[in-house]
Amino acid sequence: MNRNDGMNYAPKGKSKRVVEEDTFHFAAIALDHGHIYGMCQGLVDAGATLTKVYDPDPEKMKALKSKFPSVECVTSEADILEDPTIQLVAAAAIPSERSSLGNRVMKHGKDYFTDKTPFTTLGQLEETKKVVQDTKQKYMVYYSERLHVESAVYAGQLVEEGAIGDVIQVTGFGPHRLNAPSRPDWFFKRDKYGGILCDIGSHQIEQFLYFTGNSEATVLHSKVANYTSKQYPELEDYGDATLVGENGATHFFRVDWHTPDGLGVWGDGRLFLTGTKGTIEIRKYIDVAKDTRGDHVYLVNDDGEQHLHVSGEVGFPFFGELILDCIHRTENAMTQAHAFKAAELCLLAQEQAEIIHPSK
Repeated sequence: MNRNDGMNYAPKGKSKRVVEEDTFHFAAIALDHGHIYGMCQGLVDAGATLTKVYDPDPEKMKALKSKFPSVECVTSEADILEDPTIQLVAAAAIPSERSSLGNRVMKHGKDYFTDKTPFTTLGQLEETKKVVQDTKQKYMVYYSERLHVESAVYAGQLVEEGAIGDVIQVTGFGPHRLNAPSRPDWFFKRDKYGGILCDIGSHQIEQFLYFTGNSEATVLHSKVANYTSKQYPELEDYGDATLVGENGATHFFRVDWHTPDGLGVWGDGRLFLTGTKGTIEIRKYIDVAKDTRGDHVYLVNDDGEQHLHVSGEVGFPFFGELILDCIHRTENAMTQAHAFKAAELCLLAQEQAEIIHPSK
């Protein structure tokens, strides 16, 4: 796992196995983003069997096979879609192509697990909603900054137990290292990646809905800018937004591509939860200048102050729950409505965003 490169961040070995070997088969298609490794690893650790992979680029398939040696590299998308033994397809396509690929997968009677962001336009979202309704298949999303981070999982358990009362405010920071030379061409094209609030902002909005228990929210204000990436005029390297949930909880988040090279990880991701009876701070990937390890949780409530390092303690239950949801047609990992609402709100934040034009 490369802690300096968020594009290829893939935690390993902390999912509880929920099925016997060779009983739940999935495939991988479209290896355009390195998140596919984390997606596949989480499923494999939970007991799923990765049987086939397809990408037009044989080098990408070769690279995935080096991590998962038993996978079969096939010659077409149809080799996967028409295989009746495959129950789920995982994909990390170019963002603007994720919806159409998912629609094809679901129309072939398979569930779909896509990297975030799941859509780049509201039109794609509405079309996919219809396909889900018609096919009854799942369109699940890898919101990895909550689902694949143990400190975020643990904070969710604390909130569920009432450790800080009702969550009334969430503040999120999602800085990322740009590392431009390693990025594909599509990363810098607005119609391909959807904009910074649509892309990495989707993590933040999903977390807000989850931690506050909201199923609806309103975007109050949002803005985007390109401060230092002038050689990439379609890239937004900064964005922020303010939301309010239907229960009155509020949200502010900031995302950017300005992580300095001196930081020991790809981004100092943090989340602050204010509750009616306490607070939680999550330092996801590093505790700056104090501890190079991630997964720090700071809890303050009437019982006192606690610093909890939870790496290796709670695992990643989402993947096992997703497998069981696909088998039993339940919604324990994530509801379809939640996945779609988070996507809708990040699209609205992006659509409504004020564009800041720096003077320098």
